[in-house]
Amino acid sequence: MVASILVAMLCAHLLCFSVMFLLISRRLPGNRMGMDYFAVGNLLLASAYILQLVEGGPAWSVMSVINHNLTLAAPLTYWLGAMRFFGQQVSLWRPLLIFCLAYGLLQALVQWYMGATARYAMLAAMAALLFFIMVLTVVYGVRTFAKDLYGEMIFFAILITGICVLNALKFMKIIDGGLDALHMDSNFQMVFYIYMSTLATIVPPSIVWLVLRRLTDDLRNMAARDPMTSLLNRRGLLEAVQRYFSTRNASPTYVLLMDIDHFKLINDTYGHHAGDDVIRHVAKVLRATMRHHDLTGRIGGEEFVAICTDANASGVMQLAERLRSTIASQSIAVSNMDQPLHCTVTIGVSLAFYSTHELEDALRDADAALYTGKAGGRNQVVLSGQSFTTPHNSLATIAEHVEV
Repeated sequence: MVASILVAMLCAHLLCFSVMFLLISRRLPGNRMGMDYFAVGNLLLASAYILQLVEGGPAWSVMSVINHNLTLAAPLTYWLGAMRFFGQQVSLWRPLLIFCLAYGLLQALVQWYMGATARYAMLAAMAALLFFIMVLTVVYGVRTFAKDLYGEMIFFAILITGICVLNALKFMKIIDGGLDALHMDSNFQMVFYIYMSTLATIVPPSIVWLVLRRLTDDLRNMAARDPMTSLLNRRGLLEAVQRYFSTRNASPTYVLLMDIDHFKLINDTYGHHAGDDVIRHVAKVLRATMRHHDLTGRIGGEEFVAICTDANASGVMQLAERLRSTIASQSIAVSNMDQPLHCTVTIGVSLAFYSTHELEDALRDADAALYTGKAGGRNQVVLSGQSFTTPHNSLATIAEHVEV
């Protein structure tokens, strides 16, 4: 009687959160972060437990076959939903249909040749295997695609491990004691239902928390990024520099301030769409040229910035020169134009700075070096406090490239 009440409460929890997940999914764009899949998973598991209550005990029937299929289809659906949450485009109904048909056939074969005990033991073993795969996926995710959710993923791994262990124990009890081990009011089944009821209370709000966390992270990221280039904006750069200098191994840092030469002329001659293509191209080269631990941003119309960490002055100057020469040598495909454009950039490099509050001074130093380079003919790299050098291309050469 107590076990039946626990299972009924478990079904109520699952159905309520299934409706909630479905409502949330309708408010989310794109792949809906897998919330529609989680809703289906809850519905499948609730249906399996309802059939178990109606069935009353182990038996060989169509209802029993459907019950076992639903019991295993639920964790498979959760796994697919988690993949959707992390941006993988996976379908739901086709894998579920194939799985249910295959497992239904397998149940019939096992029941025919080995009996009911083997069929129920197979259910427990398959459930343990599916949850074990989920644990491995979570552990892999912590090290790769879900590093930003480390704490949450470890929490889920612990909870899923509990289900895996209980199903493995159920498998061993069935092998040892037969179908009597599945009696609803047995001590083991009571522990199993209590644990599942606890999960039904804890996991759904945790999933909602993950969705809220991801949405707020996305909003924060949007607020810190330039929409045209996806580079950091001034606010994003400041926050990233603050995080960098809060680490123990922070080293002297340099600012590269880069400006596209004669950008207004490009806009006036070829139109703003051409100017936008040039900006996107320069941003792409900047992102590809800088090292993985450097910070890249766009802080003005044609003005870009890079924060070089873990470097010395000569290394930064070499990096800046490679950036300048790469941009100067590459052609830029512009929509609705037969001929590609070329552009050059002037780069000012600051002296080293050592803390967040020195960032503005470093930006001013780099800006002064940048204007020194512009006064000296553009298309060059100038270190703060250094006189301008001979430009690599004259205005006439640049005009030849862009036909201005």
